[in-house]
Amino acid sequence: MRDLLSGFSHHLALFVWLAPVLAASVVSSEAIAADVLIIDTHIDAPIRMHLSGTDPAAGVPEANFDYARAVTGGLGTGFMAIFIPPDIDAAGDGLPLAHKLIDKVEGLAKENPDKFTLVTCPYDVKKAQKRGLIGLAMGMENGGPLRGGLDGLRQMHERGVRYVSLAHGKSNPLSDSSYDKERRWEGLSQEGRALIREMNILGMLVDVSHLSDDAFWHIMEETNVPAIASHSSMRHFIPGFERNMDDRMVTTLVARGGVVQINVGSGFLTRKARDWEETFKVAAAKHFEGQKLAPMDPAVKTFATNYRTQNPYPYATLDDVVDHIDHVMNLAGINGVGIGSDFDGVGDTLPVGLKSVADYPNLIEALKKRGYSKRAIRKVMGENMLRTWLRVERYASEHGTPPRCAL
Repeated sequence: MRDLLSGFSHHLALFVWLAPVLAASVVSSEAIAADVLIIDTHIDAPIRMHLSGTDPAAGVPEANFDYARAVTGGLGTGFMAIFIPPDIDAAGDGLPLAHKLIDKVEGLAKENPDKFTLVTCPYDVKKAQKRGLIGLAMGMENGGPLRGGLDGLRQMHERGVRYVSLAHGKSNPLSDSSYDKERRWEGLSQEGRALIREMNILGMLVDVSHLSDDAFWHIMEETNVPAIASHSSMRHFIPGFERNMDDRMVTTLVARGGVVQINVGSGFLTRKARDWEETFKVAAAKHFEGQKLAPMDPAVKTFATNYRTQNPYPYATLDDVVDHIDHVMNLAGINGVGIGSDFDGVGDTLPVGLKSVADYPNLIEALKKRGYSKRAIRKVMGENMLRTWLRVERYASEHGTPPRCAL
């Protein structure tokens, strides 16, 4: 009898351990996507709307984000990137462009109250989910226009921007960029450091994506609250690619309560895709030597099409995405990873099976196959980001910035 009871206890314990995994495997990925909170921290729809006049409410088949596909994929809240190209910033037109892009996001919500709603705090995220609306939060990609004092930052906060990455493809008066060989500040400038401190007070998330390694470590010195990487992946898989994060950066950021939101562009995920993209850039530069053409110029599109025909692009897979998620989890735990797709920002480089906001269920299915429980999937798809955002808001409310809303 004792052996029988012992065996029963063993099997009961095993069942309790396996129950979350078994439950996730029984429920369909579409049902999980509809049930969990999905927060994607980087979608480049605003600049597309500005340049092309597209309307996500009506549908944008050539893009990665629109309302119908967001509903299909179960998106709860997407952070719309207020992206300021470095050349626009250098010309002094960055802040006016930021306001125009914010106007686009606000207009999308105002003109389509049955589809979208603005999100400026964690409570709004939950409210949007309960109402069945797609939440539109905002994050500023390239803080260069905020130089020259703190007024610009405060304007962005007042208008609903809730994270800022200090630089993009070029170093600027605030920070060095991972893509720029010129390291003007060897990290952050003093003005950049001051901006970080003010962001803490205002309750704005500090985004380390796009910054140089030295700038990352300066942020870790300055910030009193958790930081995020809004759309970065793991350097482990592409050694030497500074735009991705190395293991020490990941463990430090997560240990301090932050979260790494995985970028799903193939060039961020695999060595093959990264090498293809670098080779293409060299070929394009040689082909157009001496010419100054906009990225959307028909000649550029024709060259790219012909090049791809002769040199097929090596798309990543959903397994590659999960490899990066696994790597963060193995380094720093399940609480430190999320999704920052970079939809509409990485062109035609998205993985097979993850081409738009409609495809979050495919990612959930890949996580299930890798053994992630529904509880773990909840964390990856949105709860980790929400937790970090709450901590930043609470710090601000304790240091003089009244909360806009509270859970």
